Amino acid sequence: MSNSPLTEKKRFALPHIFVLLFAIIVLCTILTWVLPAGEFDREVNAAGRTVAVAGTYHTVESSPVGIFSMFQQIYLGFCNAAEVVFFVFISYASISIIIHSGCFNGLVAFLLKVFKGKSRAAIIPIFMALIGIASSTIGLFEEWFPFIPVFAGIAVAMGYDAVVGLAIVALGAGMGYSGACLNPFTVGVAQGIAEVPLTSGMGFRIFCHFCMWVVASILVTRYAMKVQADPTKSLVYGETELDFGMDEESVQNSKFGVREKLVLLILLLGIVAVVYGCKVYGWYFQELSAVFMIMGILSAIVMGYKPNEIGKKFEDGFTNVAMACMMIGLARGILMVLTAGNIIDTVVYGLSLPLAKLPAWLCGVAMLIMQTLLNFLIPSGSGQAATSMPIMAPMADLLGITRDTAVLAFQFGDGLSNVVWPTAFPAVMAGMAGFKVDKWWKFIFPIFGWLLLVQAVLMVVAVTTGFGA
Repeated sequence: MSNSPLTEKKRFALPHIFVLLFAIIVLCTILTWVLPAGEFDREVNAAGRTVAVAGTYHTVESSPVGIFSMFQQIYLGFCNAAEVVFFVFISYASISIIIHSGCFNGLVAFLLKVFKGKSRAAIIPIFMALIGIASSTIGLFEEWFPFIPVFAGIAVAMGYDAVVGLAIVALGAGMGYSGACLNPFTVGVAQGIAEVPLTSGMGFRIFCHFCMWVVASILVTRYAMKVQADPTKSLVYGETELDFGMDEESVQNSKFGVREKLVLLILLLGIVAVVYGCKVYGWYFQELSAVFMIMGILSAIVMGYKPNEIGKKFEDGFTNVAMACMMIGLARGILMVLTAGNIIDTVVYGLSLPLAKLPAWLCGVAMLIMQTLLNFLIPSGSGQAATSMPIMAPMADLLGITRDTAVLAFQFGDGLSNVVWPTAFPAVMAGMAGFKVDKWWKFIFPIFGWLLLVQAVLMVVAVTTGFGA
């Protein structure tokens, strides 16, 4: 009877993200019948951006949204988000070709050959930095999952444990998203909604990434050295780990030839072109999409793919990112309902009241906490940006802090919590590393606490220095 379904414990499961977003749309529709319609006066500031004027909120004629109109607003949400959606489609499909070229696998093999003996402890911060840079610039996250068993096997072979291998990948990607400087799927979407230039505040975001990397590297390396000195200190000591089917030799034999190196060069030149174009010529989604397409096509040509192969790889990329793009459009429907009902300013005004009572330097920290908690419900970066930024950006105006600071709070709240919240990826990642998720939580929560503290300090710095103004 022990295997009977009747004896299994029922576990709470969050609804599908589409169901969750649709429920929010329904709730917002109901709110248009409950909350008073209102709006702020708006003016164009010195930067040429239209912003709400604090202290000018006033009620206007009510315009509640009906059921049929609600479904129309969902359609309008997809239309309104088209620019962002198609950019994500194109950029993701192009990047997927670069990933499938194997250039990152070859880079891993090359670095393993360079570091030998005790100096191998340096691999921990180095690979965390490399993974973080890729996540920060071209938005890799789930794409790193195939590397989890690779790094887990490497860590075990080096005398550490699988937890260290997972930490390299998970924290590297999480910090890359939290400190992203060009990530098109989070920063690109969030800044587009907040009407902030893509390169605005890039220097400070890189500094934030560096600060988190230093702290995480110290904590993970300290744990690794402790396990190496005494294996019984490992959180997974005595437990059966996966047979990763690999050893150091097999990892080092990954191909890293001329083609793979040329693809990395194309990627590097593409990133340089994006930074230069945005900074000098004010490039945005149209021009950035063109750069990503060129990168993908050139990489495919270098790898010797035939035309039909290139078309199939783009098709696969479009398919894989379709759900995220649908989330962006559906989430934009929330904004359309709030706007049609003339209550979006009412919501912003209501949320700003408790924050207005806080000292200015603490408002950024409050935003960080709000975004971190929101990521429990909406673990998709682009989906969370589409849901929260229409509210957080004007709220920043009312609180007298920059919209860049609001985007930074979103970044911090979205990135690292993806490796912690059970609604995101911890269970999947721990399973791929060969141990139970509770062991991962025991390891990651203290580190997450320290990094959250670092983020809070950086938010205070951002507010007090007028970051991005």
